[in-house]
Amino acid sequence: MTVTLVCDPSEAMELCASQQLYLKPVAKLTISVVLPEHTGSTRAFSKWEVMDKLKNMICPDQFTSVKVSKSTKGFIRFEGEAETKRLVCSLKEKLHGKMIKLNGFKDDLQVVATEASPDLPTPQESEAIMNDRELMEEDLAEQSSDVPNCIHLEGLPCKWFALRGSDSETPSEDILRAVFESFGKIKNVDIPMLDPYRKEVVGGNMNHFIFRGLRTFDAYVQYQESTAFAKAMETLKGMKLMFKGDDGKALACNIKVSADTTNHFSESSINQRNLERLTLQGLERERRREENRGKRGTERILCCHPGK
Repeated sequence: MTVTLVCDPSEAMELCASQQLYLKPVAKLTISVVLPEHTGSTRAFSKWEVMDKLKNMICPDQFTSVKVSKSTKGFIRFEGEAETKRLVCSLKEKLHGKMIKLNGFKDDLQVVATEASPDLPTPQESEAIMNDRELMEEDLAEQSSDVPNCIHLEGLPCKWFALRGSDSETPSEDILRAVFESFGKIKNVDIPMLDPYRKEVVGGNMNHFIFRGLRTFDAYVQYQESTAFAKAMETLKGMKLMFKGDDGKALACNIKVSADTTNHFSESSINQRNLERLTLQGLERERRREENRGKRGTERILCCHPGK
């Protein structure tokens, strides 16, 4: 997860006005620098030296972030992110087909730049969406229970989904529902981190993380209609979540969106979670009884031996 300050929100689209949340397209560039077979020098290639050359080539424009994504004997591949998709097109023109000259090397290095495609749905997600469309066309309403309708969201900032005007950073299921109901009516929502017993089940640290001061959470959103599920999946893919504050400043973060493959809201899954909760509640009651017995034992000793 990365959180960045948004300097140009022109490509953002509204998601939920009441929570000041928007969707901003991910704008990435894949840059491959081809290494010659014979360098004509004994000096090793420096990835950071090449990266600096790329940054100089796009001046006065800048990457919001750039990193090495792969390095082989034949090429170094960088992943650069820009503020907007329009800027990505400009950066591509500045880089693609150009040559890099490094001191101490005989041959120049060729640059190949392409716009990176947004994260595509997994084969299972693509099949789920395709099956949904086929069922719609055939009007098989009786099979609606078998059509995927639940999305799994990861990396949502807690503060952005908390009650506005409060100091709380605890996400609200009501706000989660209000935000994602823009795609259609919602049947169920679930935020695992709000259940203290499920925190214990998964080790206490699997449902939320802290990055640059922003605590994040996972959530499940189940739609009443499969068409709303498909619309949410297609809209959210390749997008960042953006929050625009009252001061006009905006922050954006990457979120992960996938089709739920665990049947999170199925009867068996719900029963399993309830069973785990009851088991942990029983263990908690037993711990408390043990603690109380220990306290009473200590009090009896003190009463019998007040000088101790």
